[in-house]
Amino acid sequence: MPHPSPHLQPGPTAPAAGDPDWRVWSDAWTRHIPTLTGRTDLTVTVAPGAGGGAPACCYPDAGRIEVDATYIGAPDIANPRRAGHKRLVPTAYGLLVHEAAHAAHSRWRTPPGTPPVVAAAAELLEESRIEYRQRTRRRGDRRWLRHTVTTLISADDAAVDDPWHAAHLAALLLARVDARILTTKDTKGIRAAVTTVLGRKRLLQLRDLWRHAHTVDDNDADTMIDLAWRWCRILDIDPHRQPQAPAADAGVFAGLLAQALTDYLAHTAGLTPGQYRDQQITERFCAPATWTHRDPTDGERAAARVLAARLRAARTHHAEPDTRPSPVPPGRLRTRHAITAQAQIAAGAAPTATPWQRRTQLPPPKPTLHLGVIVDASFSMHPYAAPMSSAGWILAHAAHSNQAVTATIAFGSDVTLLVPPRRRPTHVLELRADGGSTAFTEAVKLADQLLQLRQPGRLRMLAVVSDGDLPDTGPAQRLITTLHRTGCPVLWLRPADLDGHTFTDTTTILVADPVQAIGHIADAAVTALEHA
Repeated sequence: MPHPSPHLQPGPTAPAAGDPDWRVWSDAWTRHIPTLTGRTDLTVTVAPGAGGGAPACCYPDAGRIEVDATYIGAPDIANPRRAGHKRLVPTAYGLLVHEAAHAAHSRWRTPPGTPPVVAAAAELLEESRIEYRQRTRRRGDRRWLRHTVTTLISADDAAVDDPWHAAHLAALLLARVDARILTTKDTKGIRAAVTTVLGRKRLLQLRDLWRHAHTVDDNDADTMIDLAWRWCRILDIDPHRQPQAPAADAGVFAGLLAQALTDYLAHTAGLTPGQYRDQQITERFCAPATWTHRDPTDGERAAARVLAARLRAARTHHAEPDTRPSPVPPGRLRTRHAITAQAQIAAGAAPTATPWQRRTQLPPPKPTLHLGVIVDASFSMHPYAAPMSSAGWILAHAAHSNQAVTATIAFGSDVTLLVPPRRRPTHVLELRADGGSTAFTEAVKLADQLLQLRQPGRLRMLAVVSDGDLPDTGPAQRLITTLHRTGCPVLWLRPADLDGHTFTDTTTILVADPVQAIGHIADAAVTALEHA
């Protein structure tokens, strides 16, 4: 979730619908909640989808706490009436403890007329404050609160490397170190990234504020709001001129903060950053259930073979004089290797040394081609759905044995990863072009994440098949320009019969026949290899 406030809702909100299968959990935790809060007027609802869109939510004025049963799993995973059940569902129980801390200690309310950016800063400070107070009152709860941190943080918390998001991440993680929930070792990478963006001086100033917030009384709204105003001033934000909380610029790629957050979340999950990233991408960008798989046709298999041969020829097009070691003559004798070979033979081992060096014609070394293909799945691009589904399969199979990496991504109202990199799909996934076109920037960022399109020193290219009719062309243009300036060419294939926007810093080609788009992408890939 982009901000912690959705899981603390002071105002009246309709309660989540109860689920009979989870009634035992709701009753057991309702009986248990006075132990955590000291309040006897609270009820707990456990049900799938509860929490108002967050993993859990507290409604202090209504005396209600909701926990999404997704973080428990199945109703029979444990007996909630037994004290030991919390060890089997530590994350869900930690969410209950966190919301209990809100119920017990979030007694102040934001005064009317407070600028939203100030309210957002105050709510950020409240996160570590209530956990500090809960831990002070019940020291054993720290164990469970640690389990909630990863569920209360999302990738949106570090969308870009700007002061607001760096401070946001600091308040969610570094402040919990001073609250004695996390440790300095846990957040070492986060601290380094935040310091790079904010600077050491500003980070120390923010730390003074959240440490002060930890000492604020539960009913002291004035002090919390004053600290929030000071928070904004440190970040050079004037709430009078900029009343809304800064939003991440959709036209900027993620940077140091996102990488540090990924590393942190991967470590807590017991995974490598690559494994964690692949897991998140698979879960977030999977194909809709309405998209079907089919066997590749003979024509698609033939096209993959032809393209593979073209890529292979492009890599070996210009042979150059070179030398190559050999175990037998002719050639130039290399004395050291000859002695090594004799020693290996004398020792009764199979000789592995190559005493001779001969001249030969070898192709020059070529870099690995990283090709991203982004396909528009909006309704106007319906004729291109079938050809681009085929293109993803053909490119993946042609690249498999030719030191190339491809990824095919579809965007509409959402982003779908059609063909992941370094995969050789057995079936063709048929995309359906029936959505909008709002997710283009997210698709570009996903392509960059999968293929490192901005990384210098590698051969890379991005191909886009779209009419360019996007709701907001500004962020899209900034992303394209960023790729262009880092040396990643962008090939834009536009349908000739559709009106659309032409972006700068691209090579734009008008396509009359949807099938021709596959040929243009293949030609561009071959040309890139030939000139590498």
